[in-house]
Amino acid sequence: MTTFDSREQSFENKFAHDEQLRFKVTNRRNKLLGQWAAGLLGKTGDDAAAYAKEVVMADFEAPGDDDVLQKVLADLKQAGVETDAAALRSRMDALIDDAKQQIMSEG
Repeated sequence: MTTFDSREQSFENKFAHDEQLRFKVTNRRNKLLGQWAAGLLGKTGDDAAAYAKEVVMADFEAPGDDDVLQKVLADLKQAGVETDAAALRSRMDALIDDAKQQIMSEG
C-alpha cells in the first residue's frame, strides 16, 4: 500500500467514525428531547420511555430535524402545552450539547 492509499484509507475511516458519532449524538438528543417532552405531557415510567422511543423513531421519517420537531410540537400542542417551533428548536440545540457529552463520556 502506498502512502497515498494509506492516507486515503485514514480519511475514509475518520469520516465513517465521525458520521457514526453524529448519528449516535443525534439519536441521544432525540431521546433526551422525548424524555423532556414526556414530562410535559405527564408521562412517567414505561409510558415516558415509549414516548422517547417514538421521538427517536420519528427522525427516520425524513432527512433533517424537522420531522422530530413537528412530532413533538404537535404532541405538545395537542396536550395543551404552550410552545412554539422556535422554543422547541432552542431546546433541541441545548440538548445536542448534553447528548454529545454523554456519548463522549461513554466511549
